[in-house]
Amino acid sequence: MAEESSSGGEKTEEPSAKRRADFRKKGQVAQSKEVQTALLFTLVLLLWIFYMPSFWSGLSKLLSTLLRNPDSFDGTPSDVYNLTIFLVKEMATLLLPLFFLVMVTGFFSSVFQIGWLFTTRPLTPDFSKLNPIKGFGRMFSMKSLVDLVKSVLKVILIGWVAYATVYSHFEQALILVDTSVTETILFLGRTATLILAKVCGILILIAAIDFLYTRYEMEEKMKMTKQEVKEEFKEMEGDPYIKSQIRRIQQEMARKRMMAEVPEADVVITNPTHLSVAIKYDTATMDAPVIIAKGADHVAMKIREIARENEIPLIENPPVARLLHKIDLGAAIPEELFKAVAEILAHVYSLKNSNYSGGTHS
Repeated sequence: MAEESSSGGEKTEEPSAKRRADFRKKGQVAQSKEVQTALLFTLVLLLWIFYMPSFWSGLSKLLSTLLRNPDSFDGTPSDVYNLTIFLVKEMATLLLPLFFLVMVTGFFSSVFQIGWLFTTRPLTPDFSKLNPIKGFGRMFSMKSLVDLVKSVLKVILIGWVAYATVYSHFEQALILVDTSVTETILFLGRTATLILAKVCGILILIAAIDFLYTRYEMEEKMKMTKQEVKEEFKEMEGDPYIKSQIRRIQQEMARKRMMAEVPEADVVITNPTHLSVAIKYDTATMDAPVIIAKGADHVAMKIREIARENEIPLIENPPVARLLHKIDLGAAIPEELFKAVAEILAHVYSLKNSNYSGGTHS
């Protein structure tokens, strides 16, 4: 409860893709050990069925070799050493397929559940786990209780199956004293195979239930509080305050660049209340006049101030100013405004020529 309240409430939100990826990087994935156990036992059973004739044949030969000449074993250190090496080599040869199967099964059972994942995060020492208070809490957590119940049920079921199978073959086992070693080994092999087959059935059922529960448990663990969702959004999208500050700086820089263009304008068309639009037209390089600066209120007043300082004509035309102000900065004026702007430019050029002529005559 303390953890929930400190993180912003109950975990009611579905985990995001980023949260799933973070959990995966830490090695926290929905992996059921029961699936690995069930798969291992099932494959061992299949191997046992197909490999059993060869295995028992090899084991029978090994026992026959050991029992054929018991008098040749004197019990000296040299004989004990040679016998040990011989037994290790022979048993390793017989059990090698089983060892190989165990390794392959362990690898593919993990890949089947969680895909390919390589991370060293679970190996990193976590000293917080040494906290005795937290350790005591984990001992009596719901997860520990579920794991305990699963283990007890599994032992009970497997023990009961093994006992019931052996008990049903008990009478047959009594007559083994009058049979050969080979027949005894074959009987034990058949009984072991039957027990293993029943155990596999139980383990597969347990694995299916545990796999679904493990995935459900991980989904619940990965769920997020509303506060965590907000914090993750801020982390991915950026803090709104910082973004607004960046946007303000960008707008200020764009405004300064725009103001630097005003002295190049041919005319500034104004709305006497709050709009100003600066237009530039170069017949040699432009197909149509271009808006190089525009603004409202304070910005409009600043554009007019720069225009006056650079002796750029200010033409008051509210309808045209309102239409031009809607056009993007740096864009050419649309065709429907050609005539109105052309008349304004013509008036400006005539004023410039008049001023120039007047200056020459004087």
